[in-house]
Amino acid sequence: MPFLGAIYMSINATYPLSLSQNIMSLNSKTPHTTKNNSKYAVLKISVSLLLISFVLFTFLDISINEFQFVEECHEITSLNLYIGLDPLSIFFLLLTTIIIPISFLSNSTSIKNNLKLFFVCILLLEGLLLLVFAILDSLFYYVFFESILPPLFVFIGSYGSENRTRASFYLFLYTLLGSLFLLLSILSMSCITGLTDLDSLFKITFDYLTQIIVFCGIFIAFAVKTPTVFLNTWLLKAHVESPISGSIILAAIVLKLSLYGILRLILPLLPKASLAYTFIIYLIGLITILFASISTLRTVDVKELIAYSSVCHAAVYLMSVFSNTIQGIEGGISLGLAHGFVSSGLFICAGAVLYDRSITRLITHYRGMAQIMPLFSLLFFILCLGNCSAPLTLNFVGEFLSLYGAFERLPLLGVLASSSIIFSAAYTIYMFNRIAFAGSFSKFFKVNISDLNKREFYILLTLVLFTLVLGVYPAPVLDGLHYSVTALIYSF
Repeated sequence: MPFLGAIYMSINATYPLSLSQNIMSLNSKTPHTTKNNSKYAVLKISVSLLLISFVLFTFLDISINEFQFVEECHEITSLNLYIGLDPLSIFFLLLTTIIIPISFLSNSTSIKNNLKLFFVCILLLEGLLLLVFAILDSLFYYVFFESILPPLFVFIGSYGSENRTRASFYLFLYTLLGSLFLLLSILSMSCITGLTDLDSLFKITFDYLTQIIVFCGIFIAFAVKTPTVFLNTWLLKAHVESPISGSIILAAIVLKLSLYGILRLILPLLPKASLAYTFIIYLIGLITILFASISTLRTVDVKELIAYSSVCHAAVYLMSVFSNTIQGIEGGISLGLAHGFVSSGLFICAGAVLYDRSITRLITHYRGMAQIMPLFSLLFFILCLGNCSAPLTLNFVGEFLSLYGAFERLPLLGVLASSSIIFSAAYTIYMFNRIAFAGSFSKFFKVNISDLNKREFYILLTLVLFTLVLGVYPAPVLDGLHYSVTALIYSF
C-alpha cells in the first residue's frame, strides 16, 4: 500500500530505534531532556506528514475526476476500509498537515503540565482528520467525523480556561446530537442501495422524496458543524475557553468538515434536494451573517470577536457551495482554505502573543501596541486585511467568487450577503485600531511586553505568506479544483 507505506517508512526513517529502545533511552535521560525529545518527535512526525501530503499533491492528476492513490486496508480492519484522494480532498488534506504543526508550535511553550496527553491529543487529532478527508466510505466517514470529538473533549477539558469543562461538554453534546441525523441519513441510503462505498453511491440516482428526507438529516448535522445561527453556542464557548491550539484546530480544520461533507455527500448524491432547498439555505446563511456580524461589533473579547467572524465567513462559503455555479463552489473552497490560514494567525496573535504576555483578552486593556511591538503589529495588520478580504489576499479571491456565485443563483439574497464585506471590514479594523493604536501604551501593564520572538515570527510569517502568495497567484487552487467542481454542477 504506497500511501500508508510511505507514511510508515518516513516515520521509521526518522525514528530507527524500536519502541522498547526509545522508551529505555528516554528513561535514562532527565525529565527536561525527555520533554524536549518528545516535542521534537511530535514535530518531526507532523512535518513528515506535511512533506508526504505535498508529494501526493505533486503526483495527483488534477485533469481527471476520479479517486487516486486508492488503497483497501484489510490490515487495519476486517471491514472494507478504502482510502484515497481526489482534487477536492487533497486541498483539505494539505490544510490539515499545514495547520497541525503550527497549532502545536503555538502552544509548545505555554503548556507545561501533562505534556504526554497534549502530544497524544495533537497526533490523534491529525490522524483522525486526515482519515476524514481520505476515507471513501460513507459509514466510515461518519465514524471518523465523530471520532475527533473525544480528543477535542479531553484537550479542551484539560488545558482550557476557567470554564473549560462547560465548554467541552457543549462541544461534545451539540456535535454528537447533530451528527445523529447524519448517521440516520447514511443508514437510510445504505438500506435502500445496500452500499456505503462513495464511488458506487455516486452512480445511483435517488428519487426526489428520498433525496429530500436524506438531505434534511445531513444538512442538520452540517449546520451544527458550520455553525449556523442558533446552533453556534458551542463554538463560541469552545473557542473562548480552549487553549490556543484547540482554537486553531477548531477554526481552521474542524469547521471545514461541514464544507467538505457538503461537497462529498450532498452535492453529488442529492442534487435535486440541494436545488429545491437553496432559498432556505441562503436565508439561513444571510441571517447567520447579519447575526454574527452585529454580535462581533459589540463584543470586547478578542478571541470571541475572532470566533464570531469565523461564523460569518462560514456562512458565506455555505451559501456559495449551494450556488450550482463553478465560480461559487470554487470560491467557497478557496474561502475555506483562506479562512484556515487567517483565523489561525489571528488566534495566535490574540492568544499565543497578547494573552500569554498580559493574561487578558479584553480589547479595552490594549492600546498603543504598535509603539512597543512593531513587528507584531505589522503581521497582525496583514492578517486583519485578509480577514476583511482585502485585495491581494486569498480571502479576497474566495469571497469575491463566493458572492459572485451567490448573486448569480439568487440575486437579491446575494446582494444582501455582500454586506459581509462591510461588516468584516468594520469589526476587523476596529479591533486592529484599538489594539495597535488608540493612544499611548495602556496603563494596565506595569512593564512593557516584548515583541515577537523567532518562533512566533516564523509561525505568523508562514501563514501570511500562504495568504499573500495564493492571493496574488491563486491558480494552483482554482486550476486544481476545476475538473472536480465541474462534475458537481447539476444541469436542469
